[in-house]
Amino acid sequence: MTQRISVNGIHLNVLDVGSGPPVLLLHGFPDTHRVWRHQVPALLNAGFRVIAPDLRGFGESDRPEGVNSYAMPTIVQDIVALLDQLSLPKVHLVCHDFGAAAGWVLAAFHSSRIDRMAALSVGHVNAMRLSGLDQQAMSWYMLLFQFEGLAEELLRADGWSFLRNWGRHHPEADHWIEELTKPGALTAALNWYRANQHPSRLLAPPELIPTVASPVLSLWSSNDPYLGEAQVVRTREFVTGPWQYLRVEGAGHWLQLDRPEIVNRALVDFLAER
Repeated sequence: MTQRISVNGIHLNVLDVGSGPPVLLLHGFPDTHRVWRHQVPALLNAGFRVIAPDLRGFGESDRPEGVNSYAMPTIVQDIVALLDQLSLPKVHLVCHDFGAAAGWVLAAFHSSRIDRMAALSVGHVNAMRLSGLDQQAMSWYMLLFQFEGLAEELLRADGWSFLRNWGRHHPEADHWIEELTKPGALTAALNWYRANQHPSRLLAPPELIPTVASPVLSLWSSNDPYLGEAQVVRTREFVTGPWQYLRVEGAGHWLQLDRPEIVNRALVDFLAER
């Protein structure tokens, strides 16, 4: 059962279940907290409390208008405010895709709030920004998503066929479409890219963020079509705490759905370490 929690001028839809050490789960595009449905029971069985919000613009959370409403500092403020509202001074963090980008910024600038961090698919922000042309080529769709109106029309056309093709016909596609069909949902989701991945950023020197001191587990899947392995491996340069890396063979981008047993075991073992 989820609840709506007021944070940073909006309401987030939040799953908060269990007791024990708290674990915060942050999803990416075009998901909701539902993407963690295989991890929640495993974490609960291991004695953790699980907090999984729909981030702003997604699911049943509010969708404020305007591109600037989705800038990364605002998203991170949402997360910090959520922890404050739940009286959680510190949490374990598990994050994926754009949720992982937010997670890295959170861990870098609010290090006192993060105990251990597991990042799926996405390396430290600095590693992503320094990963070069190969990664930029894999991220081609981020440029397409900048075209307001056109991107929305293309994604919706012909029964959402472009979105299905972009997602490699993942079984999760029907859920994405169900969510993105809601009023304002598609534009809100694309605004994450428009606010944080505008191509003009390529013209400016990389804005490096602080290193992360928490213990970190990085997970990457060998069939990820959007994110290369180099940006995950290079993450070790930007983590001053203990760093571990798990390569998940045969999984696509949504490794928590494609290989839940492997991901669950890795998360439980890592988060239980002392």
